[in-house]
Amino acid sequence: MLIISGRYVVLPDGLLKDGAVLVIDGTIEEVGKSDEIMRKNPSEEKISFPRSVIMPGLICSHSHAYGAFARGMPLKAEPPKTFGEILERIWWRLDKKLREEDIKYSGLVTAIDAIKHGTTSTMDHHASPYSIRGSLDVLSSAFKEVGLRSNLAYEVSDRDGLDKAEEGIKENVDFIKKHKNDGMITGSFGLHASLTLSDETLQKAVEASKELDVGFHIHVAEGVEDVSDSIRKSGKRVVERLWSHGILGKKTIAVHAVHINPLEVKILRETGTWVVHCPESNMNNAVGVSPIPFMMDMGVKVVLGTDGMTMDMFRESKFMYLLHKLNAADPRVMPPDRIIDTVIRANSELMSIYANRRVGMIQKGACADIIAVRYMPHTPMNWDNFPAHFVFGMDSSQVEMVMVNGRIVFERGSLLTVNEEEIMIRAEKLAMDLWERIN
Repeated sequence: MLIISGRYVVLPDGLLKDGAVLVIDGTIEEVGKSDEIMRKNPSEEKISFPRSVIMPGLICSHSHAYGAFARGMPLKAEPPKTFGEILERIWWRLDKKLREEDIKYSGLVTAIDAIKHGTTSTMDHHASPYSIRGSLDVLSSAFKEVGLRSNLAYEVSDRDGLDKAEEGIKENVDFIKKHKNDGMITGSFGLHASLTLSDETLQKAVEASKELDVGFHIHVAEGVEDVSDSIRKSGKRVVERLWSHGILGKKTIAVHAVHINPLEVKILRETGTWVVHCPESNMNNAVGVSPIPFMMDMGVKVVLGTDGMTMDMFRESKFMYLLHKLNAADPRVMPPDRIIDTVIRANSELMSIYANRRVGMIQKGACADIIAVRYMPHTPMNWDNFPAHFVFGMDSSQVEMVMVNGRIVFERGSLLTVNEEEIMIRAEKLAMDLWERIN
């Protein structure tokens, strides 16, 4: 048992001043005023953060750990001008060269990055076409070693041949079944994108997913290439094509949704499909701006991810806040409360579906995924203006404690689960070897 107290505690529907959280066996047992919790549990271990905001650990709804070794990678080719060229000249060259140890250390450094920035869960979309079998177990073991909760998917694609697509389908099925009752590690069914999937492979994936009780995790209309390919293949736009194959639904994660029209927005809403917004990645790849404010107005369920750019959800939240104001040339667009609705409430709801219990909220019965953020506001802070404090005042550099599943994994600048220095030294060597194989 452990009592965590702080100047403020962020609840699902309020801000509790001088609050505390009682954690028992990885679960939040009680939340209340600090003095009351202490009085009822006088002999329990206590950890106090009197200058901090105690809040739920943040969740990344779309990441790519496999791309971790691309940071700083020299590109011995003409710089890509389009999204299609980015895929061909960077990512599809990198993923083909990944070996098992690369996957492990990509996972370790990604999990370290997440934990240090206050991210306690991620939904990761993996690719390693010449090292498929068992790759999700390698990755999940790395995440678990550091202390990161995860939902993993292998991205099925035809781009390396139908045999590789079949192998990817099997990897998803086996992993999902193996971790069905594991709250720390779960699986969803990964698909790359419409532009690298034939009708035949889509149907095979749908058949294989039956009775698994999961949804699909797929990139949707990220670039214009996806749209033109879908129309050429089927006469339908991307969302319509995926809908016709039974891919969409209440557990399916549609990533990006940049190039979609109002009919597709309606389909996403009516099927209950989740849309993952990755604003920083969309800007980096120059693919366009997803119509997120319109989707929100229409009732589409929107969550936030990083697409592997970082694992810093504070930073990603700020990109979401700023991008849509600039794009609309209207400062009223995307107010702070919508950021909180997305990065905390919606991300929590999606991850909780796969964890089979509440994750990402501070409430009785939820998983004890908690962070302490050292933030002493110099203006009054209450529930009404907390979203503005989150956007303008809080950032990942202030994270001083991270707990996942009731275990403190990071405290006051130090990881408590792994030797970060040893991992980084080995990762650097592996990255250098990978770059040489690619080039």
